[in-house]
Formats: sequence, structure tokens, C-alpha cells
Amino acid sequence: MNVVRDFPPHVLREYALLPDGERGAVIGPRGDIAWLCAPRWDSDAAFSTLVGGAGVYAVTPSATFVWGGYYEAGSLVWHSRFVTTDGIVEVTEALAFPGDPNTAVILRRVDALEGDVELDVTLRPRARFGQDPLRAVRMHDGVVTARTGGLRLRWQGAAGARRRDGALVMPLKLREGEMHDLVLELGDRDLGEPPNADVAWTATRHTWAQQVPSFEHLLASRDVRHAYAVLRGLTSGSGAMVAAATMSLPERAQEGRNYDYRYAWIRDQCYAGQAVAGAGPYPLLDAAVGFVSQRLLDDGPQLKPAYTVSGESVPDERSLELTGYPGGYDKVGNWVNKQFQLDAFGEALLLFAAAARHDRLELHHWRAVQSASAAIAARWNEPDAGIWEIDSQHWTHSKLTCVAGLRAIAGHAPSTEAGPWLSLADTILADTTRQALHSSGRWQRSRTDEAVDAALLLPAIRGAVPVSDGRSIATLTAVRDNLVEDGYVYRFRQDDRPLQDAEGAFLLCGFLMSLSEHQQGRHREAVGFFERNRAACGPPGLFSEEYDVTQRQMRGNLPQAFVHALLIEAAATLSEGP
Repeated sequence: MNVVRDFPPHVLREYALLPDGERGAVIGPRGDIAWLCAPRWDSDAAFSTLVGGAGVYAVTPSATFVWGGYYEAGSLVWHSRFVTTDGIVEVTEALAFPGDPNTAVILRRVDALEGDVELDVTLRPRARFGQDPLRAVRMHDGVVTARTGGLRLRWQGAAGARRRDGALVMPLKLREGEMHDLVLELGDRDLGEPPNADVAWTATRHTWAQQVPSFEHLLASRDVRHAYAVLRGLTSGSGAMVAAATMSLPERAQEGRNYDYRYAWIRDQCYAGQAVAGAGPYPLLDAAVGFVSQRLLDDGPQLKPAYTVSGESVPDERSLELTGYPGGYDKVGNWVNKQFQLDAFGEALLLFAAAARHDRLELHHWRAVQSASAAIAARWNEPDAGIWEIDSQHWTHSKLTCVAGLRAIAGHAPSTEAGPWLSLADTILADTTRQALHSSGRWQRSRTDEAVDAALLLPAIRGAVPVSDGRSIATLTAVRDNLVEDGYVYRFRQDDRPLQDAEGAFLLCGFLMSLSEHQQGRHREAVGFFERNRAACGPPGLFSEEYDVTQRQMRGNLPQAFVHALLIEAAATLSEGP
């Protein structure tokens, strides 16, 4: 069996995500689970054909078929729908939710909707990104047990499975109206009692229904509900939300811009918490506050930009012996662990202020507020890697985010603390104005870089400077004139090439533009940017970081959490009307 030949990578818009909070499976249009790290988000992958590995779990019609799919409303229970030359078959797929930190439970229910159908089932788990084959395989009463690397495996519904070329394969024939359950467990500890499929499906659907609000009061409520479900699916029991479920999916073919995003970024977590707070005091707000505050209490001014979901350091980057997703190469770990990002402290204060508006801050959270404020006082005049995580400079966005955070949290603090925080905000703003205001009256990227940057829309959005301030208006005008094409927004000009030739449109910036236009009273333009950017996805409604406008393709890791967060925030803001 050649899994690379039989289950090649697809364009990203055709992949769906099956998460349970502790890890996420990525499933393609051939019914192939092409990615799953177990037992946790940042563990080595057991299914890794997405990046050239040898592990896959596929349920695929034997006859010629066309593919479609959809999520059940308010959940990440996915339906792979195959119309074949013989009939119609649907496979309902999910990870049992909420997930156990040590064991993934993959639920797959096959229904023959029209006609008699035949499917090919292939299970080839290979731990450590494809290095460890199946071993200790035993079959009894339709249940398979085995091991791969340090993982234990149990597969129910596998009567008729046989070994072939290091995989378990099974033909599955169903008459019209018949249904068949497959339940696969993968864990690093004893698996205990086997789950009952009906019970697991009922519990999974009930939990999704309990944890995802309807958002009926908001613009694009269906998409907002789906975006919230994505964020919930990416959030572990620790409260940490991973930036994406995947690694090594290139942002631009053959340019080396591919990273491992299976970690919790402080900035992203704050974006998600603030977005949710704009819609209501929902549980993901508490999760963000809890995780970010604990990292501040533990690390104070040495706060890292990102952590594992258990609060540990992100591992150093390393490469594997894999071919990688086409156009990129495999990379584990992230160099962000060596960076200082000043804006994370400001974003933390903005998150805490958003929580305070809903009366969601406890005493220990206030200690985290004080820690973040003290860190800004100590480090605001240091260069940092900035929001785009590049070379360390005195990035304007980072400093103004701290200004916004200090001002926001001061509105919820006693005067003994609010006064010094407001004074510090004034000091940082005055210094930044002196050193990073372009001669045209707009903000420039840094003290030494005069270019336009879409991230500089955020200071006005977050309240560092008033919306009516000339610096805000000039910056918005400059972004509109220099970084916008056909309703899409780019981060900054990489070089002299046309924007779309250097990188993809940045969907985060598209939603920031919508928020900025709304602030200026340009409601029609705000809705235009919102609608343009929320359409930059595939059938599963997932967003990646960038969008290749020319080819209408998604670029980068999937799904990118902060894009879903800003969709929620923009929808909540635009719902207020002009």
C-alpha cells in the first residue's frame, strides 16, 4: 500500500476539522483522516499524510463518487456525503467530546442512504509522524487491539479487517438503510472499558449543544456560531486555545514560510477572549482569562509569546524526514520561544478589561493585571519581535497596544492604580508620537521603518487614541490606499512586487478593516469588508491565515483561530448598526 499515492494531499479548502479540545483530526474529501496528533495537540502525529507521513484512517466509497459535506449546526460533528455511481452514502464523523486528555476517541457512523453501497476502510496509524508501524495486533469478536509507538489502539466495528502492507483494511458492504459504527481509540494509557457508540454520539452532540450559543441576535449568526464552535474545539481543558490544529502548511509555496501552530499564543488567546466578550460573557472568555492570567502570574515580565496547552515552553524548531505539504516542508516546534513580544502585555490588559466589563475578574486575576502593568513599565522601551514576529525593533503597534491596554484596565481600577497606569500610557504615547509618527500624520511601522502596516488600525479600535484623532484617520486612509485590493487587506508591502505576488491577503486584517470603517461611520464599507473576508473559506467554513486571491486558495495552517475570533468581533460590532 502506498498511502502517498492512494491518499495524496488536497487543497486546504476541502479539509474539515474534528476536534475535542485536546487534539484535532483533519479529514479530507476521500474520507481520509490525514492529520491527528495524539494524545495532545503538540504530540507527534499518528496520522500525517497531510505533511507526507505514512499514517491515515480512511473510509472511502469503492465506486466512483463526488464529495460534499457539512457540519451539524452549532457543533463540529461533520458529515462526509458521497454520491456514488451506485447510490448515496454518508459518514458522520467526530471526536468524542469533550475529549479525555490521554485518549482520542474517533467516532465514524456509516449510513447507506440510497442504494446498496460498498466502501474501503483503511486504518494505518503510524506514531511519531509515520516512523512507528503497527505491532501487537490482536483481533477478537470484531474488535482490534494494537500498538504503535507509545500509543495503544482499540478499534470496534472491525469484523472482517485483515492486515495488508502494515495496515488494517476492511471491505464494508451496506444495503440501503443499513448503518455501521466504527469506534477507534488512541491513547498513551490503559484504555479501560470500551465506549458504546450510541452513548458516545449522544454525549458528544449534547455537549456541543450545551457549549455553543446560538448568537441569534448577531449579524451572520450561523457563521458566528460556527466560528465559536471552532474556537471551543481548539480550547483544551486547561483553558489554552491552540493557534491552529496543524503544522507545516505553507503560507507561500517554496518560500519557507511554514510554521508549527499547535501551541497557545497569548495574543491569539486575548483576541478570542475579547471577541467573545463583545458578544456576551460566554465560557471562552473565562477560559482565556484563566490561561493568560496564570502565565502572567508564573512568568511576569518574562512572559513568553506562546506556550503548550499545559503551560510549558514551546519546543525548539526541528525538521523531520518527511516530504511536507506541497510547497512547504515539515517543521516541529517554533522559534517564537526565543522572542519577546511587548504587545502581549497590552493585549492581556485589554482582555482583562473586557472581562471586567462582565464582572468576570477574580482577585488572582487582578494580581495578573498588576503583573502585566508592571512588565509594561519595565520593558516598554525595549525592541520586540512585534505582532508579525520578525526582527526586533521598536514596533509602533506593540507600544500603542500597551497604551490601549493600560487605558482600558484603568477604567476598572481604583484611583491609586489607575492614575499611574494612565500616566504611563501618556508617556508611551508621547514617546511613540515623537518617534514613530510619519510626516503625513499617520503611524509608521517603527521608529526606523516608515511603511504602512494594517496592524496599526488596532490602536484606534482598542482605544489607544480616539477614533476622531487625526493620527487614526490618516492611518486608516493610508491602509485603504496602500494595502487594500478588491476588498482584501494585506499586512504590509513586502517589497516592490504587487501585493498579491508577495503573500496572500491577511484575513485578520480584513476584519480589522471592517471594524475600522465601522468606527468611522462608514457602515456600508464595513459590511463590504466583512462579507468579502468571511467568504474566504471552503465548504467546511474554516479559515486559514492567508487567502490567495488570484487562485482563490487558502494558505497556511488550519484552522487559524484568530481569524475566527475577529469574525465574531466584527459581527458583534456591525450588529450594532451604523
